[in-house]
Amino acid sequence: MPPDQTALRGRALALLLAGTPLPALGQTAVMLDELSVEGEAAPSAGRTTAPPFGVAAPPGAAPSVIEHPVGEIVTGIGRDGTIANRPATSIGSVLVNSPGVTVRQGNGGRDVVISIRGNNARSTGVIKNTVVLEDGFILTQPDGASRFDLTDPRAYSRIDVFRGPQSPLFGNYATGGALAFRTRTGREIDGYEIGVDAGSFGYLSNYFTVGGVSGPFEISLFASDVRANGYQDHASYDTQTINLLASYTPTPDNRFTLKVINNTLDANLPARSSLAQYRINPYQRGCAAAASAAAGCTTFNLFRNGAFGATVPVTADEGGFGRNDRRTIVAARWEHDIDAFTTWRTQLGFDERNFDQPFYQTSSRGSYPSWNFLTDLTRRGDLFGLPATGYVALAYNTIDNHITTFNRAPYDGPRLGALIGDQTAVQSNLGGRARLELALSDQWTGVLGLSAESTSITGRNLAYSYAASGATRTVADANRSFLNVAPELALVYRPDPAWALRGRVATGYTTPAASNLFITPAGLPGNNTQLQTQENLGFDLGAEWSPVTDLRFSVTGFYEFFRNELVTQSPGAGLLAYTFNAPASEHRGIEVGADWAFAPGWRGTLAYTFDDQIYTRYTEQLSAGSLTRRFDRAGNRIPGVPAHQLLARLGYDVPSGPLAGLGAFVETVVQGDFYLDNANSLKAPGYAIVNANLHYATDLTGGYAKRLSVYLEVRNLFDTTYVASAQNLANGISATTGLQNGAAVLATTTGSIFAGAPRNIVGGMRLAF
Repeated sequence: MPPDQTALRGRALALLLAGTPLPALGQTAVMLDELSVEGEAAPSAGRTTAPPFGVAAPPGAAPSVIEHPVGEIVTGIGRDGTIANRPATSIGSVLVNSPGVTVRQGNGGRDVVISIRGNNARSTGVIKNTVVLEDGFILTQPDGASRFDLTDPRAYSRIDVFRGPQSPLFGNYATGGALAFRTRTGREIDGYEIGVDAGSFGYLSNYFTVGGVSGPFEISLFASDVRANGYQDHASYDTQTINLLASYTPTPDNRFTLKVINNTLDANLPARSSLAQYRINPYQRGCAAAASAAAGCTTFNLFRNGAFGATVPVTADEGGFGRNDRRTIVAARWEHDIDAFTTWRTQLGFDERNFDQPFYQTSSRGSYPSWNFLTDLTRRGDLFGLPATGYVALAYNTIDNHITTFNRAPYDGPRLGALIGDQTAVQSNLGGRARLELALSDQWTGVLGLSAESTSITGRNLAYSYAASGATRTVADANRSFLNVAPELALVYRPDPAWALRGRVATGYTTPAASNLFITPAGLPGNNTQLQTQENLGFDLGAEWSPVTDLRFSVTGFYEFFRNELVTQSPGAGLLAYTFNAPASEHRGIEVGADWAFAPGWRGTLAYTFDDQIYTRYTEQLSAGSLTRRFDRAGNRIPGVPAHQLLARLGYDVPSGPLAGLGAFVETVVQGDFYLDNANSLKAPGYAIVNANLHYATDLTGGYAKRLSVYLEVRNLFDTTYVASAQNLANGISATTGLQNGAAVLATTTGSIFAGAPRNIVGGMRLAF
C-alpha cells in the first residue's frame, strides 16, 4: 500500500475513533455542544476506546454505538451546574438545560413530562414518542410508556439527549428522540456520600451513594427517600428509590453487568383546574370540602351510588385522589470481545409497572410486566479500504398488561364504585437494526442506518355501563399488526478541529399502545381500535463551533413531516384522555446551544428552541345532541407546543484564593404561550421565572470526610404565578345551533391546569467519605 494511502487511512481511523477534542462530558458543566461527530472525549492514555457505560473494559473493546453517536444530534448534560451544586428536586430541572427539551409538571411528586421537539408536549402523564435508556438498558416499556417517578437526579453522572427521529437506532417509539441516562460508576464515587436537602412546603430529601472497585468487581449503589407536603392543597407525596449498577470482569474479554431499580410512590393528587379557576385560585387553596370551598376550587361530579344516576360534587380531598405506584427493573448484560475489533453484547431485562390510581372520576388498577431482549454486534475495521464501524442488532420485547377501571364513589377516601372497564392485552415488538459509520476521508464521515420492526397487539376490553334497568356490557377486541421500516442517512464535515458541519435525514415510527385502542373520544373505556402508526421524516442541518476550549456553540435547524400523528387530549373534566390520528402535520424549528467561560471564574450557558408545529391535513368531526359538524384544522397550530423555550444562566465561581469553591449563578427559564385546543381559540399563557443559587465546595483534611458541598437556591425568585402543565382540551359544538363553542366555554372546562410552584427556598449539603 502506498505510504500516502496508509497515512490517510490512519488519520481517518483516528478521526472516527478518537472522539471530539472537547473535554469529557463528566468534566464540564452543561455540555450544550452537539456530540454529533465522534465520541464524547479523547481516550485516556493506554486506552484505545472509551469504556461502554462506564463499566471497566480492556483496551480493544468496541464501544457501544450510542456512546459515539456519529451524525446524531445529541446534547450531553453533566453534573456541574445541574446536579452537583444545586438541589435537583426532579429530572426536569436538569433536562431543561438541553435545546429542544420542554418540561411539564406530571401527576404528583417529582413526576415530570419531558418532551423533545414538542413530540410529547401534549401528554400529561406517561412519556411517549421518546425512548429512555439507563446504562444501556431500555427503560421504555414495550407499549411505549416511560415515567420519571423512578428517576432521582442525584444518581446520575451524565444524560444524553438524542433529538429528532431515532427509530433507525432505537426502534419503535423514537419519533421524538431518546434519553440516555448514565449512573455514577463505582470508579467515579470511590467511597461513599451522604446528603440531605430541605426546603419550602415540607420538602425533605435524604440520600446516600456508595461505590468502588475491587479487582474484577465494580459496584455503585444509590438510595433516596424524598417527601414533601406540596405547594398545592392535597399534593403531599413520598417516594423511595434504589438504583444499583454492578459489573464483573472475570477476563479481559468478558464483562457482566447487573442493573436493578426499584421505586415506590405514594402521592396525593390535587385537582387540575380550568384556566378560569387557575386565574382565581392557582394553588387550589381552601378546597378541603365542596360545601365550603373557596372561589376557584375545582370539583368533580361522582355518582352518589358509584354507578349511575344522581351525582355529588367532591374536591380532591373528599375524593381522596392519589397514586400508589411501584416500578421494578432487573436487567443483566454480557459483553464479549470476539477479537480486538469486535464486541458482542447480549442483555435481558424484566420490568414491571404496578399502579393503583384513584383520581378524578375514575380509578385505574393494573400490572404491566414486560421483558426486553437485545443482542448486538459492533465491529471496527475496513470497508472498501476505508475505516468503518459497523453495528447490527436484534431486539425483542413484550408486555402483558391487565388494567381495571372503576367509577369513583364519593367520600370516605379513595372509594371505588362500579367496574366500567376490564382490559387485557399483549403487545410484542420484534425488529432488527443495522448501522454503518464510514470515514470517507480525514474530514468527511458518513452514516447509514436502517431498522425494521414488527409489532403485534392482541387484547380485549370489556366496558360496562349502568342504569336503573341494569348493567350493559360491550366488548371491543383488538388484533392489530404493524410493520415499520426506518432508514437514516447522515454526513459530517469537519474542515478543522474548531468546526463541524452536519446534515441528517432520518425517519421514526410510533405504534399505538393497547391502552390507546380502548379509550373512546367520550373519554370512557370502549373501542378506538382504528388507530394507525405515527410516522415522521426529519431533515436536520447544523453546525458546531469550538474555536477554544472555553467556548462551544451549536445551532441546528430541523424540519419534520408527520403522517398519522398521534394526538392525545381530554374530552372533559375527570374523563380519560383519548388519542386520535391527525393525517398530516409539520414540525419545524431551530435549536441553539452555547457554553462560554468568557473570563476567569465566569460562565454563561444558553439553550434555546423555536418550535413551530401545524396541522397540514386534518378535519375534525364534532357532535352534540343530534347535530354533527366537520371543521378543517389545516394550518392551525398543534396544541400543547410552545413556540419558544429558553434557559439562560450566568454564573461565577471563585477560581483561586481563600474563597475558592464559592460560587453563585442566576438563571431564567422562559416558555412561550401555547394553544390548548385544535381550533386555536384558547391559549395557556407563557412565563419567565428566575432562580438564584449560592454554593460552596471544599476538600477536607484531617478527618474521615473527604469533601463538603453546601448549596442554597431560591426558585421562582420573583414569585411569578405560571402554568406548569396544561392538558389539551377537546373542542365542542352547541347542541342547538351547531356552532363551535368559543374560548369562553373552554376557559371554564376543568381538568387541565396545574400551576407552577411559587417562590420557594431549598438548601442542602453533601459529605463525601
